[in-house]
Amino acid sequence: MPVTDDRKQYVAYLLELMHAMGAVYARPMFAGHGIFLDKLMFALVSDGILYLKADDDTRAAFKEKDLDAFSYIKRGKAFKLGYFQAPEEALEDPQEMTVWANQAYTVAFKANAGNTKAT
Repeated sequence: MPVTDDRKQYVAYLLELMHAMGAVYARPMFAGHGIFLDKLMFALVSDGILYLKADDDTRAAFKEKDLDAFSYIKRGKAFKLGYFQAPEEALEDPQEMTVWANQAYTVAFKANAGNTKAT
């Protein structure tokens, strides 16, 4: 499915909201985009919704705001990933986005460190 101009503009807007974090960039993935910093994916955009990476330490903050986890259907079965919908206030305020996005990046960093083998 081709990426529409509206989707490209929305992703560009999200990257602008996150610019205080550093060189944040997006890559097309499936029908959406992954959002990366330092080669670590910490957010994704699907169907015009931004989802931020969460773990056991951060999941409660999303649930307190009744934010949904990212899910998809494959072969008739629903799968949920460790990403939750970004809060509305983060989508409207760069400072608020920086807080939430940095938290998601920290989760991605910790997950990546846990997957790295010591040499």
